[in-house]
Amino acid sequence: MIIIKSKEEIDKIEESCRIVAKILSQMKKVVIPGIKTVQLEEMALEMMDQEGCVSAFKGYNGYPAGICVSVNDVVVHGIPDKYCLQEEDIVSVDVGVLKNGYYGDAAATFTAGKAVEKDARLIETTEKALENAISHARAGNRLIDISGAVEDTVREAGYSVVRDFVGHGIGQQLHEDPQITNFRTADKGPVLKPGMALAIEPMVNQGRYEVKIGKDGWTVKTKDGQKSAHFEHTIVITDKDPKILSSVY
Repeated sequence: MIIIKSKEEIDKIEESCRIVAKILSQMKKVVIPGIKTVQLEEMALEMMDQEGCVSAFKGYNGYPAGICVSVNDVVVHGIPDKYCLQEEDIVSVDVGVLKNGYYGDAAATFTAGKAVEKDARLIETTEKALENAISHARAGNRLIDISGAVEDTVREAGYSVVRDFVGHGIGQQLHEDPQITNFRTADKGPVLKPGMALAIEPMVNQGRYEVKIGKDGWTVKTKDGQKSAHFEHTIVITDKDPKILSSVY
């Protein structure tokens, strides 16, 4: 069941998203060679504490960390540890918080040091896929219009979209209906209506779309070992243009 949010609820989601965006803005500055991924988590958790919120991820279905830090061939759900970022690493940071009973969720991919050209193109394409998807998130369109915009952008660039993980609705739960695939399916999905809050998140691989889950039960890697990028925004459908709630990073 897709829950249509009231203005008051959207305001609360937006407040959580504001914090998420603030944290991602900080992550962009500190993702540099030599920093440990666990240090990124420590900074993020400190900022959450200062903002009076908690991590949406820590303890969620047993997830052990406060944010996700996914490096190179890690697609999503990378657990922060003592790994030191290296020059040319690409680093996807996924942040979610809970404040006043409502969630915010967003992600972005950065480079540690100077990115090689092919990695920079992957990141640019993934962010463009998200932008194109959001442009189709309009009342009267169907969910498949969002999914198709991601798929078309990615395929045109010669990459593949991850099929095992999807975007989602968001509100009082981190993951609500509907599921938002990054590729077309036979089901066109529901008609988009004002008040729907959606977390749209393309996950794009340089190589094939297949992934594998590590022994820790969380870390998702590309099966062929090629790199992956991930961007996510929480948005709300309006009677005009879609509104990005996690708009600054």
